Amino acid sequence: MTKTAYARRGFGAIAAAGLISLTLPAAPALAQKTKTKPATEAAQPAPAVDFIVSIPTIDAVGSSIDDARLRDILSGQLAENADALATLDATSITIPEIVLNVRSTSGDRQLETAMTFSNLALENVVDGVAASIDLGGIAMQSEEASFTFGPLSAANFDIGGMLGVYGLVDAGGQTELQPIYSDFRAQGGMLEAEDVSCAIGGASGAEFKARPLKTSFVEMIAIAQTLEDEGETPDPATMGKILRMYADIFTAFETSEITFGGFECEGTDDEGRPMTMAVDGMTMAGMVPGIYPALSVDGFRIDVEGDGNFALDNFTFKQMDLSTVIATLQNAPDAVDEAWLEANIRGLIPAMEGLSLAGLDIDIPDPDTEDGRIKATIGAFDLSLGAYRNGIPTDLDTSAAHIVVDLPTDSSDEQIQQLLALGITDVDAGFRVAAAWNEAEQAIDVEEVSLSGVDLATVLLAGRIANATEALFATDPDTALMASMGMAVKSLDLTVTDAGLADLVITAVSAGQGVDPATLRPVYAGLAEGTVIGMLAGAADAANLGKAINAFVAGTAKTLNIGIVAKTDPGLGMADFAAAEDDPTLLLGKVDISATAR
Repeated sequence: MTKTAYARRGFGAIAAAGLISLTLPAAPALAQKTKTKPATEAAQPAPAVDFIVSIPTIDAVGSSIDDARLRDILSGQLAENADALATLDATSITIPEIVLNVRSTSGDRQLETAMTFSNLALENVVDGVAASIDLGGIAMQSEEASFTFGPLSAANFDIGGMLGVYGLVDAGGQTELQPIYSDFRAQGGMLEAEDVSCAIGGASGAEFKARPLKTSFVEMIAIAQTLEDEGETPDPATMGKILRMYADIFTAFETSEITFGGFECEGTDDEGRPMTMAVDGMTMAGMVPGIYPALSVDGFRIDVEGDGNFALDNFTFKQMDLSTVIATLQNAPDAVDEAWLEANIRGLIPAMEGLSLAGLDIDIPDPDTEDGRIKATIGAFDLSLGAYRNGIPTDLDTSAAHIVVDLPTDSSDEQIQQLLALGITDVDAGFRVAAAWNEAEQAIDVEEVSLSGVDLATVLLAGRIANATEALFATDPDTALMASMGMAVKSLDLTVTDAGLADLVITAVSAGQGVDPATLRPVYAGLAEGTVIGMLAGAADAANLGKAINAFVAGTAKTLNIGIVAKTDPGLGMADFAAAEDDPTLLLGKVDISATAR
């Protein structure tokens, strides 16, 4: 067949890539962009873009759509031919090559890009559903970069279903999710630019489902154009349309787990130094309506020769529950102004479950010290959030382990110098903060606030904060503030475990005084006991507390526990602590103190 070329201005010709690509669900992004350019920049004319699609040959066997119409579809006339495409029947359709040339002109600058899609093949197409769709590869070439991508394929590709999702054909009132394609496979490819070369891994996914959106693709484009015209401050009616569109999109798709084989890039930085950046792999959990899936990245690393490196074994962004966001958006008025956004901002916060990382290793220059370096590793970090109330998580659990930092010997920090004086050149530390709101008892249970150092010590605080009402999470800031002022400390439990720090301190002090540590330690234990008993001024359990501290300082006990419980409900409030600022002993008569050492 003779070569036919179609020239078209605007986004229409991108339909060629849209039909070929199996990732058409990303298309709404074209309609969802929000303009944030300064007014002066927004006033500048947009670049002029010309598209030319070239299709040398089409081999259609038993097709209900002739070659000319297939060319029209692949050249941008997708909407005009959507009904015919949705009911397509064909034994096979094979297109050896589709070339898309894009020319962008902005002022005196002109950029030309050529994209070649090779060996597009649809097999056994019945009523708009292809048993298989394959693409041999994609190649892109411009003056700035070149890109090649290997074979892509999918099975049971429902062309009509995809067109129905975006309102290009009548979906017959469909409201339930239905399969669009299955067994997606992409081989991967290469990206080459002036200063960088990247090998890109493959991707795969078992199934993709969708339902028709309430806003058609044509309407999305119209909304996007309206945003461009309105600039930084969209009209309230436009904003209302956007919010309702998002609320719909959040529940319109479902996927199985998607895996990506990662990438590895080599190039040079701004100073001409060789550098590499790589990701071993990524996994996105299955998407379900109302849930933004967890994303896990493995083996991320950056290495700049002669400068430094950054490595991370794993980073996981946990899933987010969007149900509250969706409900808020669905209840938005037709016209959404700044006042509505301010009043409902808490309802627009997704219930993020948190994030985690493992195997962080940093070795980079210290910007504050000449020739200094920042070296640190983190074995693991986790942030878990849950039980959201008005956009605020009422359950919190965050922890880290094996935070290893080399102490800088030239630091002027007094605490660092004290550690160095004890012979500590690096610190292996960890922490945990875990607390939850107990709705039934109107209290915050502090499970743990701890700080630990390997071979040093662990300090752990637990307790209960009473009179924590639901008003703490009120959307009105004044109401929340008043509720926080009414809280009271009911109990505190302090546990200190010595894992070697006391020996280091006593040894250092003894060396300075020329005394044997075994001789000096009982002396300090007695002084500590006497000081505590004197401070408590005859309060109940003062003697027991003194004895427990004596045993801990003397080294006969490695763990010291001190418990404090308020005598009256709800506990110690702000007024009690304010009065104790001048005389802390005022609190002694309001609490019971217990202590044990083991």
